[in-house]
Amino acid sequence: MYLDSENRLKASVEYENERVQHLGSVVTNHGYSDWATTEIPASVRAMWYCFSRREDDYLIECSDDGVTFRQMRMAHMWKGGGKIRFGIYACSPEDSSFRAVFTHMSLTDCLRQPHNGQKPDEED
Repeated sequence: MYLDSENRLKASVEYENERVQHLGSVVTNHGYSDWATTEIPASVRAMWYCFSRREDDYLIECSDDGVTFRQMRMAHMWKGGGKIRFGIYACSPEDSSFRAVFTHMSLTDCLRQPHNGQKPDEED
């Protein structure tokens, strides 16, 4: 999710070696980036993401089977309550190559329930 060069949010899978890779997320507010990673086996070959938003609060969830999702990152974006831009990407920061396939993308109303203290979405 991209607001501007100083305010953005991303999730990733980063292949490390034959044993391990990392799920990662980066939240950048006012130019300050906060990274979070968790190790997953290198044998995981597919990952599903669910990206949800309620006003300026964002939630990234991931799943290795497309059915059971687990929370990966919850973040507040200081300027994230208005229009946003978002997309998907693949990159190779080193001299290597790979094939990335993106499927099953859909845009829906927020499927997640509000968390404690948060108002439900308003009907338009």
